[in-house]
Amino acid sequence: MQSPIDLNKLTNWMDDQNLGRGAISDVTSLSGGTQNIMFRFKRADRDYIFRHPPKHPRPESNRVMQREGTVLKALTGSNVPHPGFIAGCWDEEPLGAYFFLMEPIDGFNPINEIPKNITDAAEYCKRIGLSHIEAIAALGELDYEAVGLENFGKPDNFLERQADRWLGQIERYSKIEQWDGHKDLGDFEAIAAWLNNNIPTSYKPGIIHGDCHLANAMFSRETGEIEALIDWEMSTIGDPLIDLGWVIATWPAGSDLGMFDFGDMSNFASLENLIAHYGEHSNRSLDSINWYGVLACFKLGSILEGTYARAQAGKAPMDIGKRLHANTIGL
Repeated sequence: MQSPIDLNKLTNWMDDQNLGRGAISDVTSLSGGTQNIMFRFKRADRDYIFRHPPKHPRPESNRVMQREGTVLKALTGSNVPHPGFIAGCWDEEPLGAYFFLMEPIDGFNPINEIPKNITDAAEYCKRIGLSHIEAIAALGELDYEAVGLENFGKPDNFLERQADRWLGQIERYSKIEQWDGHKDLGDFEAIAAWLNNNIPTSYKPGIIHGDCHLANAMFSRETGEIEALIDWEMSTIGDPLIDLGWVIATWPAGSDLGMFDFGDMSNFASLENLIAHYGEHSNRSLDSINWYGVLACFKLGSILEGTYARAQAGKAPMDIGKRLHANTIGL
């Protein structure tokens, strides 16, 4: 493939980092849930994954790239399955933007494919969900200060900020003259009010992945066990039960919203199983788990509705906008 970045400059930078010698070879583009530049390559008999902001970076792209590399580095040696961090460059000079290198993860992503040997075995199907939950629970149990992430987020009043933030997101769509989605969404202000009036009274801050649905995980082709949580761009410090709430809002068997469609889910763990499994692998109280599920649905709906608003303004495909609007109504 033709590389989207200057491989000679990357080679020179790797020389300075003592990361092998010789030419870069076997460059293979990788797709993902973002527009980041990501590819796999080989140098001196070692495989690497290269991660870099989009060709036309957003204002926050460098900061997001550095934060992702920082959390992956902090997870080194932990029991949280993640791509191993190799090295990062928090300087625009070599390649025009920040970037980092990480270890490849070999496995499957269930949103793209599930191998037949997995779907044919109920125990392997169940491990997709259960091992995913174990990874999220392990992340929430880490001492974020002990791994060097004491300045990685703002945990104070974290839960108190959530409802108004996502209510504000929905209200901003009203600035788009063509948007009529509010007619179908019901009393979303009442949902925000309920969230504000029922905030869990206490929590222990921890590391949050921030987008831990199944599209952001890789699993073993042999057993269905999780190999890594991937795409850590949304990670921060806050209440780790936020991640469990995100599973509630996105798990295919949890609703008929059609966020992800695996077809026959009879061999997979149920949402109730997943929540109970989290409780078995975490010291956190699940007494308020409904609150986290409602918040996740409210947050996800407010995000998805943005595509419908942009579609009505002629800035996104209408068929996608209508589908996501329907998801928002369901959420």
